Amino acid sequence: MEDLVIRDADVVDGSGADAYRADVVIDAGRIVSIVKEAAAAGCQRPRATREIDAEGLVLSPGFIDMHAHSDLALLRDPDHSAKAAQGVTLEVLGQDGLSYAPVDDRTLQEVRRAITGWNGYGDDIDFDWRSVGGYLDRLDRGIAVNAAYLIPQGTVRALVVGWEDRAATPAELGRMRRLVAEGLEQGAVGLSSGLTYTPGMYARDAELTELCRVVGSYGGYYCPHHRSYGAGALEAYAEMVALTREADCPLHLAHATMNFGVNKGRAPELLALLDRALQAGADITLDTYPYTPGCTTLAALLPSWASEGGPEEILARLTDPATAGRIRHDLEVTGSDGCHGVPVEWETIEISGVADPALGDFVGRTVREAADLRGEAPWDTARRLLVRDRLGTTILQHVGHEENVRAIMRHRAHTGGSDGILRGSKPHPRAYGTFPRYLGHYVRELGVLSLEECVAHLTSRPAARLRLPDRGLVREGYRADLVLFDPRTVAPGATFAEPRRLPTGIPYVLVDGRFVIEDGRRTDALPGRSVRRTPL
Repeated sequence: MEDLVIRDADVVDGSGADAYRADVVIDAGRIVSIVKEAAAAGCQRPRATREIDAEGLVLSPGFIDMHAHSDLALLRDPDHSAKAAQGVTLEVLGQDGLSYAPVDDRTLQEVRRAITGWNGYGDDIDFDWRSVGGYLDRLDRGIAVNAAYLIPQGTVRALVVGWEDRAATPAELGRMRRLVAEGLEQGAVGLSSGLTYTPGMYARDAELTELCRVVGSYGGYYCPHHRSYGAGALEAYAEMVALTREADCPLHLAHATMNFGVNKGRAPELLALLDRALQAGADITLDTYPYTPGCTTLAALLPSWASEGGPEEILARLTDPATAGRIRHDLEVTGSDGCHGVPVEWETIEISGVADPALGDFVGRTVREAADLRGEAPWDTARRLLVRDRLGTTILQHVGHEENVRAIMRHRAHTGGSDGILRGSKPHPRAYGTFPRYLGHYVRELGVLSLEECVAHLTSRPAARLRLPDRGLVREGYRADLVLFDPRTVAPGATFAEPRRLPTGIPYVLVDGRFVIEDGRRTDALPGRSVRRTPL
């Protein structure tokens, strides 16, 4: 007999088609048969070693998180309930141009310091890899959910050029092209950039275009956090569309939001830009999270000139009064490129986590609130935090617009991505709640998407972008990465006040046919592995 039969499930298969009732049989990690309307037809019903009565539950493909920051969390925390409990069966790592491969010893230490706020410094991790393939091999020792990897362009630039604001030489560009090709050959699915983060933001378009030519030739895709989500956001989106068309490379726009006051109500302009490009033959997808606030590090707001040279140079500039005064002027008056060209509004910047536990009293307060308590200017508080926490402070930015969020999630190129940072005392609830929030709030409560549409956005559409031939649909022969959820009760438990609460209404999650969530509880299974680029 087979391993498992899921009886009388309402199958939402990921294609966007209407749901249907079926028995679904799983064996050796794959879906081996689907018997539609088995009970009504009076036919011989399939048998298996184990049976689950799925009456009232929806069976769908596992959700694919197209923008995850679990690069170290998957190694540090085998449980990984933050994602497994949401029904996520695959995450895409290496985001925003900064991650941990390819590196040498120097670059590894620099990157660890630069993104401490995303992943922690990693004192509890054995960094026993340096290449993309080595990192993927490390994941293959066993993780909670599957993971794919994007080559981080900022890390590649740090390795070859350093943290200086200058154009790459022809020799340096040649080496970066080779590193990107090697990473793709070792299994990466594409290239990411963080074009408001150093050192990736120092790359000119010509440099990015050449790297994207390599990516496109291997069948990968480019995933930029582009140069602005605030002032000039539409121009920044158009820049990425034009660049990837020139390079003949598919484009996936990371956390494709329209934020800050300058972009209120302007999502239709973005969608019109994308529609024109799609109609002209461009290959474009995007991801969003279903919340209005964003999340990043406090250091990310700094102007690019103040970040040149890497973390130690940043700290030196912050401790020099004259230079710190220039930084303050860029932040509060001019509009820092790190803050998307918009003058910072300290009342929108909430401190969500600190690397130094002694600074824990700051967490949960905006920079302005913390400054008022101390009787000082917000910049003085922010500067103190940056220095004392050695750039490890994470923040929420309350700068989004609900009408933009809803408009963008309806688009035919849309997929779901949590952009979930799991570190900090009070992380953004999107890390624990993105996928059930789509299903509960935006499908059941608001009707922004139908259930079938939403599941397609979270499953088959990202699987197609990743060029996965046997994931993203409930089909015979496909891998049994599956979720059973109750459409009447599925909801995020995470809130801004209690961001680590797990969701409700998702009793079963299978990765490669093995339960990682069973009867609503995390098992000890670690069936996840790296998912590597499918060769052309």
